[in-house]
Amino acid sequence: MEASHPASIASHESLSSFSSRIRATARITDDKKEAINMAAANESISLDQIKNETVDLESIPVEEVFAQLKCSKEGLSSAEGEKRLQIFGPNKLEEKNESKILKFLGFMWNSLSWVMEMAAIMAIALANGGGEAPDWQDFVGIVVLLVINSTISFIEENSAGNAAAALMAGLAPKTKVLRDGKWSEQEAAILVPGDIISVKLGDIVPADARLLEGDPLKIDQSALTGESLPVTKLPGDEVFSGSTCKQGEIEAIVIATGVHTFFGKAAHLVDSTNNVGHFQKVLTAIGNFCICSIAIGMVVEIIVMYPIQHRRYRDGINNLLVLLIGGIPIAMPTVLSVTMAIGSHRLSEQGAITKRMTAIEEMAGMDVLCSDKTGTLTLNKLTVDKSLIEVFTNGIDKDTVMLHAGRASRVENQDAIDACIVGMLGDPKEARAGIKEIIDLCDLKPDVKKKIHEVIDKFADRGLRALGVARQDVPEASKESAGGPWQFVGLLPLFDPPRHDSAETIRQALHLGVNVKMITGDQLAIGKETGRRLGMGTNMYPSSTLLGDKNDNVDGLPIDELIEKADGFAGVFPEERSSSVASCVSEHKYEIVKRLQDRKHICGMTGDGVNDAPALKKADIGIAVADATDAARGASDIVLTEPGLSVIISAVLTSRAIFQRMKNYTIYAVSITIRIVLGFMLIALIWQFDFSPFMVLIIAILNDGTIMTISKDRVVPSPLPDSWKLREIFATGVVLGTYLAIITVVFFFLAHDTDFFTEKFGVEPIRDNAEQLTAALYLQVSIISQALIFVTRSRSWSLLERPGLLLVAAFLAAQLLATLIAVYASWSFAKIQGISWGWAAVIWIFSIITYFPLDALKFMIRYGLSGKAWDNILQNKTAFTTKKDYGRGEREAQWALAQRTLHGLQSAEASAVFNDKSYRELSEIAEQAKKRAEIARMRELHTLKGHVESVVKLKGLDMDTTNQNYTV
Repeated sequence: MEASHPASIASHESLSSFSSRIRATARITDDKKEAINMAAANESISLDQIKNETVDLESIPVEEVFAQLKCSKEGLSSAEGEKRLQIFGPNKLEEKNESKILKFLGFMWNSLSWVMEMAAIMAIALANGGGEAPDWQDFVGIVVLLVINSTISFIEENSAGNAAAALMAGLAPKTKVLRDGKWSEQEAAILVPGDIISVKLGDIVPADARLLEGDPLKIDQSALTGESLPVTKLPGDEVFSGSTCKQGEIEAIVIATGVHTFFGKAAHLVDSTNNVGHFQKVLTAIGNFCICSIAIGMVVEIIVMYPIQHRRYRDGINNLLVLLIGGIPIAMPTVLSVTMAIGSHRLSEQGAITKRMTAIEEMAGMDVLCSDKTGTLTLNKLTVDKSLIEVFTNGIDKDTVMLHAGRASRVENQDAIDACIVGMLGDPKEARAGIKEIIDLCDLKPDVKKKIHEVIDKFADRGLRALGVARQDVPEASKESAGGPWQFVGLLPLFDPPRHDSAETIRQALHLGVNVKMITGDQLAIGKETGRRLGMGTNMYPSSTLLGDKNDNVDGLPIDELIEKADGFAGVFPEERSSSVASCVSEHKYEIVKRLQDRKHICGMTGDGVNDAPALKKADIGIAVADATDAARGASDIVLTEPGLSVIISAVLTSRAIFQRMKNYTIYAVSITIRIVLGFMLIALIWQFDFSPFMVLIIAILNDGTIMTISKDRVVPSPLPDSWKLREIFATGVVLGTYLAIITVVFFFLAHDTDFFTEKFGVEPIRDNAEQLTAALYLQVSIISQALIFVTRSRSWSLLERPGLLLVAAFLAAQLLATLIAVYASWSFAKIQGISWGWAAVIWIFSIITYFPLDALKFMIRYGLSGKAWDNILQNKTAFTTKKDYGRGEREAQWALAQRTLHGLQSAEASAVFNDKSYRELSEIAEQAKKRAEIARMRELHTLKGHVESVVKLKGLDMDTTNQNYTV
């Protein structure tokens, strides 16, 4: 409640300001002579010495600052500004520029590329024997394949980086600077020591500066120093880069920029680290699996071919090259990086700039999002809840109370409460109409005081701030007049309203399996009220509960479990506030993230200040919200350009679609490795047939060209947090790859050892022509290998999920080219001779027939990995079941469900929800949060206020124009 008259407060502030100016003027007057003398003595000091901080510009008098910086209150000229910019550098943090050449070469420096490079060396060095020349064709082909993959990766990632840099440049802070005697708005990066800048309400101070003449400022330094409340800065005081002006307007002289500011010196505390993310670990694991599979195949071939079969040296090398070239998924780093680069560009279009592309796959698996309340879930703008205004004077309505409050507020140089009250008026000019001076407070009766305190307590229980409004009649209209007695008019409830889309966004997040936890520095009651308005659960705790040991219990729960089950955490209570509140909140954020990660959650964290930087770096996905400080942006993985939480949910859906494409490809890559290694190894050892390494290289090039288009394929995002399930990837890859290898072996057996195709389709026999067998085998391997991508990309039957047109076009083009090669190519160096169109048609028919079982195999693998196969076999047999009462309860529930559905007591929609597999597989933490949110919503609905609001919304009425005579 406002206990003092606004005019009195203003008078005290003016007196304080006047006294401060007297003290500042006296200090300047006393030191003026000494300052001028020192300036004259130091005329030889150069700007380079200023840059090296040989002069203490923070503590010397302001007049001496002008002398040392060789400038005046008229500001610098544009020419002088450019000159100083060359000396001091731009007013921003240093950025590390990576060499383009090294970045390009880096795409050739990984384990998969090393294997291909080893194959190239084998083709040119080890293949030089048996009276034959080195295998130049394979050597050149391998090198070209490496260069193509690296070039595509470099171009896509570089373009994505340039797009992100351009968007980040658009977020560059602006400032008002005096140049050439004129005020203009410029980018803060051009500021240099000696510039004159203007700082007003809402501005972020662009550089370290000393204040000139004027009224004191209220400066919020919490993002830098951890001070929770704004501090008063008098003329002559220093203000720091990155702090925010909360009240006042004044001019200042810049004394330090860029890395020389207080902020720049502290930036090294949150410098970037090279943590190995989930993506790199998975890429390494899959690469190692493929390399080990190839190594095992090569060892088996070497043991069988040379000591047992006594094959020619050059034939053995060629067979080893087939496994090396065909088995290594050389395009995997390229496909995945291109997929993430394209996805990064799409995210930037949605308002989320990706600084670290691997954060995309981590966001796809995010199941907990710790979100700031102020400015992210709410508008960060105080508002009066007009429906809850309490009137204490007869003959006055709520609008009149608002008018009186507006007349007691400032219309210029406002603080947050002034802006809130004046903004609620129809015309801000009404705030100045008929305003009177108030010199005393009203004398309230005990029963009125009791009622006022009861209302204030009721507001406090709901987290609403109370603002008292009183009026006084002054018939004499004189400042010196005592006037009439004070009349207490009413109480205004103030709150920070949620964003219009926050409630729906949180509902979507819970439906997607992402539990949103509110983390705020406000009081617990305010946090719960915000959670209630947002439709979240109200299971929140004060952050002080996190200060105990890890084994401490709160409400009978261990701290770790409490954090996992809570809907949010609020800051310390007012009596516990100190200058270290912000840093404590920061430590709490870090601790929350750490403990959630210890519980195996993939955690996202939003933040906007320097104090949030440690938590942003610790989180799996650090998200800097709109208007965040440079420190928060530097420590984050994703920078938002739009306010609110809805951008994050859009980014989650996009990330899951991107991740789905990458996961589809990895299963495909593992399958192809197994099918190449196992299939060609069996053919080489059983029939001693030498397949051409060059034709395997052609298969690899065509496959890679087609698979690149998967980065733009149509996919359905996972309804739940997705992650790299290596067991599923390897199991699926091994089974599908083994099936394809067996099919290839069967095809070779039918073509080489039998006349099956000749008898059934009337084609000429090719069993005695090794070069035509190579062409036939090449076409069969090429078709079925590429067709496998349509199986791995789909969750259901592959023919029912429409792929992207680009993928289909690339597949048809590649296989048309493969068919033309198989029919017309006669290359002696590749040991291939063209087959007839009849044989090509037979191979296509054989491939189509053997394609259909792939979907069934995929479903069998998924069912087997779910762990339900054997469980169902045993549990459905009553004698062997481990269920209580032999599953009687479950059978009764199924019977009851069937009866309710039969009699129309349950909608089809509800039945579908509860029978949907994805619903039952929702993460437990998100499911619990979903239930708490529903309980909170139902509680609100069953209050009288909630019921009335629901009816009004249902009928499409305007709440503001409806008479609301109810209370809560």
